Amino acid sequence: MTKKTSNIQQIEIEDPVFLETYTAYVTKKGSRWRGWIPKFKALIHEAKTKKALLEALTEKLHETLEARAQAWDDQMEEDVKAGKLEHLRKEALEDIHAGRFNEI
Repeated sequence: MTKKTSNIQQIEIEDPVFLETYTAYVTKKGSRWRGWIPKFKALIHEAKTKKALLEALTEKLHETLEARAQAWDDQMEEDVKAGKLEHLRKEALEDIHAGRFNEI
């Protein structure tokens, strides 16, 4: 019985802006390279060369992180407008008036 060995390589990709590192998996399929980052299901790419693949994965990772950050900002803005964070504002003001705070 022949045991097939895996040709999948594990590579760490760091986003230069968010400074977050994610594990990418790359493999050669025929004449093309295929890669994916499991943390983001939709982050799969294929390219002619390994270098092009890693550049594309890095770019797509950054786009994904940008979209995630924008979604978080949008949700925060909606929550503020809806008054969902008002209790935190009141608590902070109470702490300031009671002298329970440290200047940064």
